[in-house]
Amino acid sequence: MLNIYFGDMPEAIYNTEVYFKNTYQDAWICDDFAKAVIKGVDKSEVIDKHLIKSPVLGMIPPMMLSGGTKTLLLIKNCPDLVFNASTCGDNCAKYIVKLAKERDITINLHHIMNFGKRFQARVLNDDVVVTDMEQLIIHAARYV
Repeated sequence: MLNIYFGDMPEAIYNTEVYFKNTYQDAWICDDFAKAVIKGVDKSEVIDKHLIKSPVLGMIPPMMLSGGTKTLLLIKNCPDLVFNASTCGDNCAKYIVKLAKERDITINLHHIMNFGKRFQARVLNDDVVVTDMEQLIIHAARYV
């Protein structure tokens, strides 16, 4: 299940850019989830574990991926940690939902992310489960 905490969360990792730089492992880039995220969010193609073909930047290393992509890879590969998913745009939401269908994840948000029409998430601030954006907005609006 997707767990969301809105607002300041002391245990959350806010600087996902630095955390990614210091924890990234080559194997993260080569699985199907990573390839789908890199294609879907950054519109880029994984060539190998050290090289990504970007239509905007040309050939780049994984360290030059977008902040949203890096955060998604951290959420997937560091399951016991909580990351500030406000570094992600709405184009990352479907990947967060996908991960949450596979296992429980907790994210921190400082904005209302559009997760689409139907999803399931627990708003930790209120300890309530929501299943659509209208419900999420009602609960999140008090905290963002």
